[in-house]
Amino acid sequence: MPQPSNPRERLQKYLARCGHGSRRRAELLIEQGLVLVNGKKATLGDQITPGRDTVVLHGETITPPRALTVMYHKTSGTITSTHDTHDRLTVMDMLPKKMIEAGVLPAGRLDLETEGLLILTNDGDLQHRITHPRYECTKEYFVVLSRPPSDRELAALRKGVFLPDVGKKTSPAELNRLRRKRDGSASIHIRIHEGMKRQIRRMFSGQGIEVTYLKRISVGGLVLGDLAPGKHRSLSLKEIDLMVTPQKDEGPPDRARSGRR
Repeated sequence: MPQPSNPRERLQKYLARCGHGSRRRAELLIEQGLVLVNGKKATLGDQITPGRDTVVLHGETITPPRALTVMYHKTSGTITSTHDTHDRLTVMDMLPKKMIEAGVLPAGRLDLETEGLLILTNDGDLQHRITHPRYECTKEYFVVLSRPPSDRELAALRKGVFLPDVGKKTSPAELNRLRRKRDGSASIHIRIHEGMKRQIRRMFSGQGIEVTYLKRISVGGLVLGDLAPGKHRSLSLKEIDLMVTPQKDEGPPDRARSGRR
């Protein structure tokens, strides 16, 4: 019985899978004439058969790396970057050399003081699906505030607030589980699917409220669970699917939605 032929794949998807950015970035590489397929200049819309066709970028034949996606419990004081000009530790310093050599990169950022769930992957397409607002991959955060927000302030945050320095309004946010504390502070959970710089801190700052602690606890349907601070582990395909599959409104995430523990 003849063996089934290898499935064909759009060239830009293949480039993204090989770690060369998002599909859109791959399209730009093709448009600039930097990609060759079987010795000929590629064009948008080309399809290839992985393992049969030869794809060359910048004079080098490219092949997909072993797929690797990692969840890392970022701690405060660590930079979400591949390198830092001020000799501070980055999240890349916290991973084994073999993971760095596999080409994993942060999917989005957590600022210096923010803790919690950070995804690193060598799959450019997956990285794009996690970070680009068009896919609305929701991230949930646990936030400690200097004071409880009023009903009016909560309503404003839920509708979206204007950030003057970027000249745009944030998308509507989900806020729940407000807890008022005896010392006058408060905690709350917030869900957003954007990733503007220091967005949550600035959203509350615009209401005259300081964020004193911020921790990301989920990405899509994947939750941080009991992964210890500073630790990492590889994700299964099932767990990766949790991040990119649209989630129903099921309330606060729990361990049942976080894959294996």
